[in-house]
Amino acid sequence: MKPGARPSFGVAKPMTGGDQGGKSDDAPKGGDQFPPLPGADGAPDGSETASVNAAANPNANGTDDALSRLADRANQVHEPSEIGGFEASIHKIKEQVLPRLLERVDPEAAATLSKDELSEEFRPIIMEVLAELKVTLNRREQFALEKVLIDELLGFGPLEELLTDPDVSDIMVNGPQQTYIEKGGKLQLAPIQFRDEQHLFQIAQRIVNQVGRRVDQTTPLADARLKDGSRVNVIVPPLSLKGTAISIRKFSEKPITLDMLKDFGSMSDKMCTALKIAGASRMNIVISGGTGSGKTTMLNALSKMIDPGERVLTIEDAAELRLQQPHWLPLETRPPNLEGQGAITIGDLVKNALRMRPDRIILGEIRGAECFDLLAAMNTGHDGSMCTLHANSPRECLGRMENMILMGDIKIPKEAISRQIAESVDIIVQVKRLRDGSRRTTDITEVIGMEGDVIVTQNLFKFEYLDESEDGKILGEFRASGLRPYTLEKARQYGFDQAYLEACL
Repeated sequence: MKPGARPSFGVAKPMTGGDQGGKSDDAPKGGDQFPPLPGADGAPDGSETASVNAAANPNANGTDDALSRLADRANQVHEPSEIGGFEASIHKIKEQVLPRLLERVDPEAAATLSKDELSEEFRPIIMEVLAELKVTLNRREQFALEKVLIDELLGFGPLEELLTDPDVSDIMVNGPQQTYIEKGGKLQLAPIQFRDEQHLFQIAQRIVNQVGRRVDQTTPLADARLKDGSRVNVIVPPLSLKGTAISIRKFSEKPITLDMLKDFGSMSDKMCTALKIAGASRMNIVISGGTGSGKTTMLNALSKMIDPGERVLTIEDAAELRLQQPHWLPLETRPPNLEGQGAITIGDLVKNALRMRPDRIILGEIRGAECFDLLAAMNTGHDGSMCTLHANSPRECLGRMENMILMGDIKIPKEAISRQIAESVDIIVQVKRLRDGSRRTTDITEVIGMEGDVIVTQNLFKFEYLDESEDGKILGEFRASGLRPYTLEKARQYGFDQAYLEACL
């Protein structure tokens, strides 16, 4: 073919039809090049047409399917949810019984009793109130009513049922009439409702008051935690337009280990080995990912590899980390008081932690200028420090760390910040929550150093997306890059160099 000439896409056939070229009248009109349209004289039946079209355009079926799914979604109508049946009847009876019950009970005395003791004390009083109201219940309804009333007086009302369900990982309350939960990575509507906005607001206040925080119109945002370590965020009107919103991230009561994450399919066997060695060899690790991707779970799992003889300090806004070490001291920030005074930030706690003889400093999540304090800790003899932050990829993670330091009042050039990050951070672990609800460790990346004013990294492991199964599960494989790890020297100091090299190659 001559340079600059257009490529040929085949030779066009002459338009033959009718009795041209010696063909009979039975030949389909339009010739061989253009087969007749369905429904025309001599046209083949539907099945043959479909096969012809499929052969001509193999992507047609996939495109049609995608367009039909888009049309279904566009035409979908969402009806408001109504709770009926057994739960609704118990809810109505509770509304009648609760005011009369409160008249007969001393709240201060009730608060000193456990749930089981209170249940025993309440049973005859509830029966008395039901007799007054002329309501007859069977045994199942009595037990359900008792539980609902105890939850209302001592627990968190309708939320108690969801908090005790081990399959529920997230609870999202969007006002009194709508609550969603996450089960198996998928969101679904929960069969609970609150009495009204005031009822929901009281539950929110009860949650945050447990940890010495408050939520009201002057302080409409609050971060808190439950006794089991579950993270709670509360936002109230006027900032939330549908009423009080409560978001609860539950954590497993059983400590999660790296081996368990491997068994769940979150990482491969070699990745698991490499992360164990990184944790045991006191490498500085940053765990990066989006909301709900499993950053805190990964940090808890990595903490299992810390030597029991090391002193570990954790610093968080709301203490969520559940480290599996004997010598562990958790620290928590403090919000300002009503006058706006007395706030203790993560940066303040990091500076103070340096005077507490820590072997490792672990930050639950960095969001601002405290990133510089963490890098200072990593660079001043506290190897093995870890933190989490929000980012979509290891490269974005480094960019976010630079930006967070620049957000502060520190007047140093960007090149110096980049060099500090490159010298401090050893490993970036990227975790993602995929669209099928599964959580995967998608990248394990080393920070090598600086080349000019750019931070140089190399991937040790990567998750490669391959396909999607018929039931919507994402299929892929974890691949090692086969590169010699730059952090091998740190692993050698602890006698793990050979195992680390074999895991990465």
